[in-house]
Amino acid sequence: MSASHSQNPPSPAEPLRTQASSREAFSRNLALAALIALFLLSLAWELWLAPTGRGTLAIKALPLLVPMAGLWRYRLYTFRWLSLMIWLYFAEGAVRAASESGIGMWLAIAEVFLSILIFVACAMQVRLRLAAAKAHTAAADAQPS
Repeated sequence: MSASHSQNPPSPAEPLRTQASSREAFSRNLALAALIALFLLSLAWELWLAPTGRGTLAIKALPLLVPMAGLWRYRLYTFRWLSLMIWLYFAEGAVRAASESGIGMWLAIAEVFLSILIFVACAMQVRLRLAAAKAHTAAADAQPS
């Protein structure tokens, strides 16, 4: 291998993407909309619709604010850790759906539904992005030197 070759890496087969594909934009928008809906549901549930105690459980909505900026900016790392964190909200919703009655049960079912929606959207985003990166790498490797 010559010295000039090691200093100049081969150019990729195609330039790096700067725009998200329509499927990536859809999954991001779905995750973001469901996250905002879950945040608003958590606040409304604990402060007005069916408060537990003095409404101190509304603090559970605050961690949902953290990933919003990362989702907006298409940060892959945010999609990955949110897909893990959201299971805490799923578990809380499942337990409360089974143990409460009336409006509390329906709010818990909505929390479960939104949690699953967020997980599916995040998983879709990660799969699409990793597939695009793999295709880009394969195209760059296939390019003649």
